[in-house]
Amino acid sequence: MLFWFKGMLIGFAIAAPVGPIGLLCVQRTLTRGRWSGVLSGLGAASADAVYGCIAGFGLASLARLLLAWRVELQAVGGVFLLYLSWRTWRTPPAGEQAPARPSRAGLLGDYLSTLALTLANPVTVLAFLAIFAGLGLAAEGRDFAAAGMLVLGVFAGSLLWWLLLAGGVGLLRGRLTPAALGGINRVSGVLIAAFGIWALAAAVRS
Repeated sequence: MLFWFKGMLIGFAIAAPVGPIGLLCVQRTLTRGRWSGVLSGLGAASADAVYGCIAGFGLASLARLLLAWRVELQAVGGVFLLYLSWRTWRTPPAGEQAPARPSRAGLLGDYLSTLALTLANPVTVLAFLAIFAGLGLAAEGRDFAAAGMLVLGVFAGSLLWWLLLAGGVGLLRGRLTPAALGGINRVSGVLIAAFGIWALAAAVRS
């Protein structure tokens, strides 16, 4: 359980910094409801678990392959962010009436979009490798049981952050007017577009 606890702290720390995924989670929670935000966070947590597996099980060859395609993945992620920013900008604000229950297809799309976006940033695996090495956990990749508990902890810690974020934002949802929600959609769209442009610029410079 010690490895699980360490992994949980690492997963929480990796997920907590605000970025495009956090903005999407907040915007979707406010616009579509808490479950949309939770599924968006679950996609990011799943991607963190994938990168945690690569670092925890010592899959150096796979890490090198991902980093070799870093520029291409970053460019794809940047284009996808621009598309999401356009969708976010055009999302009409929720009315004062109770929102419709999210469809399964919509929730699946929320999950897959953040999963793909997080996986499109292979630099994240460097963060896991550095943290694992700094805490003396890199060698545990030889012990499948310990590495497995570590990865499960990473997933749990990352998911905990997204649950807290979606839950906290969901409490504010009923207190915002449609005009305020529309403003949040537009601001979120601009910020997500800025992240997309930054990703594309970084890919061009590389």
